[in-house]
Amino acid sequence: MLKDKKILLGITGSIAAYKSLLLVRMLLKAGAEVRVIMTPSAKDFVTPLSVSTLSKNPVLENLSEAGSWANHVALGNWADLMLIAPLSCNTLSKMANGLCDNLLIAVYLSASCPVLVAPAMDEDMWKHPSTVANLERIKLFGNRIIPVGNGELASGLFGEGRMAEPEDILDFIFQSLSEASNLSGTLSGKKALVTAGPTYEPIDPVRFIGNHSSGKMGISIARELSNRGAKVKLVLGPTEIDLPESTGLRIIRVQSADQMYDACIREFPDSDITVMAAAVADYKPISVSGLKIKKTAEDFSLKLTRTRDILKSLGEIKKAGQVLVGFALENSNEKNYALQKLRSKNADMIVLNSLNDRGAGFGHDTNKITVFEKEGAETPFPLQDKQQVAKHIVDRIVNRLYA
Repeated sequence: MLKDKKILLGITGSIAAYKSLLLVRMLLKAGAEVRVIMTPSAKDFVTPLSVSTLSKNPVLENLSEAGSWANHVALGNWADLMLIAPLSCNTLSKMANGLCDNLLIAVYLSASCPVLVAPAMDEDMWKHPSTVANLERIKLFGNRIIPVGNGELASGLFGEGRMAEPEDILDFIFQSLSEASNLSGTLSGKKALVTAGPTYEPIDPVRFIGNHSSGKMGISIARELSNRGAKVKLVLGPTEIDLPESTGLRIIRVQSADQMYDACIREFPDSDITVMAAAVADYKPISVSGLKIKKTAEDFSLKLTRTRDILKSLGEIKKAGQVLVGFALENSNEKNYALQKLRSKNADMIVLNSLNDRGAGFGHDTNKITVFEKEGAETPFPLQDKQQVAKHIVDRIVNRLYA
C-alpha cells in the first residue's frame, strides 16, 4: 500500500516527537519515501540529524536556507499524503486560523493531498474549548484526526491526549489511502445538492423561531460526496460553524425556510443526488414586526402558519434517475414516522436518528442512524463520528445510483 508513496511528515514541539523517529523507520520499511519538516520547537525534543539519518533525506526547517527559498508550494504538491505527528496545540491553532509563520504551516496551506494529524497534548489542553473548536475547524477543512490515546501523560497525570502509537498511525494511514483509492471518483460527473443547519423564522428584528441544529451532519455528508468526486452545492442555514469557501463546496447561505425552499427548488432539477439534512422549521409567524416588540402585557400570543414542505415539493417533481434522501429526527414511534415520511414525501431513503439515543442528534459530533429505503431495506448503524456516518449514508446512495 505504501510502496513508492511520497509521505510528508511534520514534527512539532511535543515530547511525543520521539515516537516520530520510529514512525519514520516504519514508513520507510513499508516502501514509502519520507521527507520531514520540523518546526523550530520540535528541535528541543528530537534532533534534525537523527531525523535526517532515519529518513535518508535532509530535514526541512526554514522558509529560506543559505539565501535560497524553500518552495513550499512544490512540497505541498509533491506528497501523496501529509502527516503531522505529533500535532501540538500551538500548531493546531495555526492550522485552524491560517497563521503562517513557519515552513510546516506554509506547506500545509499549499498541500493538495490528504492531511492526517496525530494530536499530542495534556488532557486539560486536549479538552479545552479552544482545542475542541480548532479540531472541529480543521476537520471542516477536510483534515482527518487520528484518535488520541488514554494513559500516562508528560505531566505525570493519566488521561486523554497521548499521541497514537506509531503502529496505530501506520494502520490509519493504510486505511485512509485504501479508502481514497477505492472511493475517489466514484461520483465523478455527478451533481449533488445538500441542505444543512437550522432555519430562523423572524418574529421581529431581534427575535426568531429556530432549533438546535448545528449543521454538522449535513456538512459531513456534503464533504463526503465531494471527496468521492461529486460537484456539491450546500444550502446552509445559519450556523456557528465557520465553513471556509475553500472546501470545494459551493455554499448557498440562507436564513429562513422560505429562502431554503427557493434555493432547493432552483437547484434540484440539475441535481443527481439530493440530501435534505437541514432541520427546517415547520411553522413561521404569519406576520413579522418591523420594530422590536415591546414587553407590555403578561401574555403574548404568536400566530403561526405552516412553512412549505421542501422534501415533499422535491418528491413531487423528482425525475427518474434522481436520488432523494430525507432525514427524520424523532423521539416516539420513530420507525413508524420514518416510514410514513418515506412514503408521503416520495423519497428514496429516509435517515432516522432518535432523540432518545445518547450522543445522537443535534449538536453532537456523533450520530446513530437507521437508513430506510423505499424497497423495504432497513439498515441500522451504531453510534459513530458524523463523518463516518456520512460515509455509510453515501455508500447507500452510491449503491442505489449504480444499482
